Amino acid sequence: MSEIKVLPKGASKHVSLGVYVHVPFCAKTCDYCAFYQVSPTVPMLRQYLDGVSAEAGMVEWIRPVDTVFWGGGTPGLLSPGDLRKLGETVKANFGGVPTEWSVEMAPASVTEARLAVLRELGVTRISMGAQSFQPDLLAALGRPHTREQILRAYDRIRAAGFASVNIDMMFALPGQDEAAWLADVREAVSLAPDHISTYCLTFEEDTALWVKLSEGKVKLDPEREAQLYEKTWEELGAAGYAQYEISNFARPGHACLHNLNTWRMHEWIGLGPSAASQYAGWRGTNISDLAAWSEKLGRGERATEDRTALTPGLLLEDALVFGLRMNEGVDLTALRTNHPQAPWAAVDQLAERLAAEGLATLSEGRLALTLRGRLIADAIGTEIMSAMETDLPA
Repeated sequence: MSEIKVLPKGASKHVSLGVYVHVPFCAKTCDYCAFYQVSPTVPMLRQYLDGVSAEAGMVEWIRPVDTVFWGGGTPGLLSPGDLRKLGETVKANFGGVPTEWSVEMAPASVTEARLAVLRELGVTRISMGAQSFQPDLLAALGRPHTREQILRAYDRIRAAGFASVNIDMMFALPGQDEAAWLADVREAVSLAPDHISTYCLTFEEDTALWVKLSEGKVKLDPEREAQLYEKTWEELGAAGYAQYEISNFARPGHACLHNLNTWRMHEWIGLGPSAASQYAGWRGTNISDLAAWSEKLGRGERATEDRTALTPGLLLEDALVFGLRMNEGVDLTALRTNHPQAPWAAVDQLAERLAAEGLATLSEGRLALTLRGRLIADAIGTEIMSAMETDLPA
């Protein structure tokens, strides 16, 4: 591996840089999941770990990394030794231990040995995918864990002493009424995590739930989803969790910095099959195939496809779409300074209309969605793309 030249922290104008490492291994595919994943074998694990190390060595690291996020898949399927190897790759290439280092864990994969390795490496944040505490709802999602495993895993994570712990929950599940969802929210709150993420179930193509939807075995209910959104926000707010993004709530000082970096359209580098990058003026996604990804790396090539140049219009569009999902909204004045050539006439017109309709507030150049606006954030995002698609500069 060639020597990596990394600027010291604080050198020149520092722009946040994140790294996402996709660990594509799962013991079982959940019914709602559309992320790339495979069932691991020992040769696959060796191929993956060697590939991440090779890929990291091909990146021109011009400054240190601020945040790292390991997602999947199930990173916790790696053995303690393999977790250590992956972690040493991070520290060797990214300018030392990042400010925030998150690792996703499934309840059934949480062991004291794995947690000990992660703590030694410098991991600061564990995000555990519980989704529900109720057996019938876990079964409806195809989740391979039990309520007891969630509670046992949470106790182990807390005992290990990580700075932040997140619990992922999911609502609008087949067979889930408001009472069942609120019971799940309250049980999550009773554990006192630092952060809670609540995701509305989405039906992705080529998943088991998508097939059930197409066969009429489950149905969409947008009105019920909106009611559950509002109940969730009310419940978590009363429990002391501040909403900072439509699906994310945190106690003071525990917002996920890696996700904030992404939503603000800063830069991030993806490593591993199917991982996405936005770095050095381009955006792209790695091949969603472990063998093909590894083969390209073996030829000394990055396995990135669908590369897109980051034009001012594209960056502004995404900064608005994702930025408006955050409660803080977007600073239009700063965006105008950073992207002066973007189609501002369309942006200004849309911002004024959203404010006039009570879907957003517009004050001193900052645009933020109201509660009504956050309930239809996806529709507003579609409007933003429609307003700008005919006026994006090349």
